[in-house]
Amino acid sequence: MPYVIAIDIGGTFTDLVACDVESGKVAYTKSPTTYDRLGDAIFDCIRKAALDPKDASFVKHGTTLVINALLQRSGARTGLLTTSGFRDVLEIGRGNRTRPFDLRFHRDPPLIPRELRLEVDERIDGAGTVRTPLAIEQLPALANTLRSLDVQALAISFLNSYLTPDHEQQAAAELRRLLPDMFVSTSTELSREWHEFERTATVAANAYVGPQVSSYIADFDAGLRKTGFKGSLLLMGSHGGVISAERGRQEPITLVESGPVGGCIGAARYGQLLGIDNLVAFDMGGTTSKCAMVERGRYAVESIYYIGGPDNGFPIRGNVIDILEVGVGGGSIAWLDDQRRLNVGPRSAGSMPGPACYGRGGREPTVTDANLLLGRLDPNNFLAGEMQLDSSLAREAMIERLAGALGYRSSSADSQTAKGVLIIANLTMSSIIKKVSIARGYDPRDFTLFCYGGGGPLHGVELARALKIPRVIVPPEPGNFSALGMLLADPRLDIARTFIVKLDAEQLSKVETAFQELEAEGRSALKREFGEGTVTIEREAEMRYKGQQHSIKIRIAEDDDVARLRARFDQEYLRRYGHANATAEVQVVVLHSLATLHMKQPEIARLGRANGAGRAAELAIRPVYFLEEDRFVPTRIYDRYALGPGFSGEGPAVVVEYGSSTLIGPGDTFQVGKLGEIDIVCHH
Repeated sequence: MPYVIAIDIGGTFTDLVACDVESGKVAYTKSPTTYDRLGDAIFDCIRKAALDPKDASFVKHGTTLVINALLQRSGARTGLLTTSGFRDVLEIGRGNRTRPFDLRFHRDPPLIPRELRLEVDERIDGAGTVRTPLAIEQLPALANTLRSLDVQALAISFLNSYLTPDHEQQAAAELRRLLPDMFVSTSTELSREWHEFERTATVAANAYVGPQVSSYIADFDAGLRKTGFKGSLLLMGSHGGVISAERGRQEPITLVESGPVGGCIGAARYGQLLGIDNLVAFDMGGTTSKCAMVERGRYAVESIYYIGGPDNGFPIRGNVIDILEVGVGGGSIAWLDDQRRLNVGPRSAGSMPGPACYGRGGREPTVTDANLLLGRLDPNNFLAGEMQLDSSLAREAMIERLAGALGYRSSSADSQTAKGVLIIANLTMSSIIKKVSIARGYDPRDFTLFCYGGGGPLHGVELARALKIPRVIVPPEPGNFSALGMLLADPRLDIARTFIVKLDAEQLSKVETAFQELEAEGRSALKREFGEGTVTIEREAEMRYKGQQHSIKIRIAEDDDVARLRARFDQEYLRRYGHANATAEVQVVVLHSLATLHMKQPEIARLGRANGAGRAAELAIRPVYFLEEDRFVPTRIYDRYALGPGFSGEGPAVVVEYGSSTLIGPGDTFQVGKLGEIDIVCHH
């Protein structure tokens, strides 16, 4: 029977999950990420899972290629074409200073330097009326200039083009004819929303990564075809749905958070089936840790995402699941600064050479090395024995690089130093959970911590204890969970339009007409790219009090009237900011239409591996270091594949499986639920 393959390329490991939707048969595997040739790790996973790609109907692929290229500034040499007089919009940006008292504050430089930003005569006013026609006759000379500057990609962003995109379309068509080998992208292909800086920054980023990502997608697709694959390659979009490979090649900026969002989708789906409305989805991988809120069964999707953070970075406009990230993962390196203070991350050992205990030449201590020295990892049962970990190398790195300088010289110097590494790593990771919850008006005690990734279950209970979160859920196969979440992702297309009107009964009818137009566009595009199927539409609107610059996003139902919308807006404003103004005029600013085409999904209850009949549930008892006890404690080690639904136990315990290990503290209790999840009640 045809099956679906999901692939997630991470900073340390590339993960694969394959599922036969009809029979429920599932396969999981991992392989070290090959940075120079990303496809090699993918095909190694396919080989290890004994899969034949010609039997696959879909391959769903998430990648960090886009965000890495933007953060590392490793994209193409890119030019920008703007309306005459507006070449510096990209550099001027916004006039606000996010750190007003930092005299050394400066933003990151724009992706496109000034000498590569060109102008053309054209002008559309704020009402969408053409004031100056596009000077088509200037484009041949501009094309020659771009050629002489060795520009590989071109972004086009004209003032007020979101109202009337004709000029951008005409310029793009002519320049594609004159420069057939150049990647050309226009701002209105990506966003029909106002604010010229955000729109220009978005198209600049899209063009900057366009040649690299487009080439990668084409090469990977060709590699799949050579193996006999005849299905469809789909890419994990940042908005929580998959998009076609062709759209991904044209609009690679939609893949900016392609890697982490799969886990958010999976967390929301598991939460729905378990009857848990409010979750903190926490993913700790090899290089970074990520978290997102799932409230009332829905993850938050933001319309502005900052590359490099809101302080120093630049914005891109487009729906992105609201994920916060920090540079701490299993491979994060522990180091001392000039004052001999211990730090963890953001630099990572990656997949090569990896942590010192991997035995691949790494000499710097990492979080994984610390967990190994504290008994939390079994050196002989890492990835079910596919990799052997060397405790002596981890100890050597910990002592030589850190312990001596920190003043630890006793026989327990390695474990004392490892303890410090984990304390700092946990503090850093708990900080992003606070930012995504407390800083946004949520009480983490009202949520359940849903942990996945290779390291998430190993640190989840300690994070929950620090934040007074009462319950922790660890899904089956947490080490491959982001890829598993991609299996559950449907094709989705988000369309937004700036539409500024007063919130009253007369204008609401115009809003309804505009939504119907957006929905027709979404249905048509999904049908064109994916064929026939059941399509559902969700509506959202950005709203604000009149006179404000910023807006908040509100869900809209087709039968909503002005009173319900006003009440929902005031309620959300009050929750977020602590006050609301019941007498102020409210405006609708931007309309969002979210179209989803529903595909046949695997049954979640069958995605866990079959329980190991006849296998011993308890593997051993070994000493494990618990931070709250500040000592090694005799701890039961369980084989997760031998624990069926209904199994219960209490800590201290470690539950081991293929891609991860779950730490359960003294006094905590746990049981295996109906979906194969480990449900932990934390003792505070």
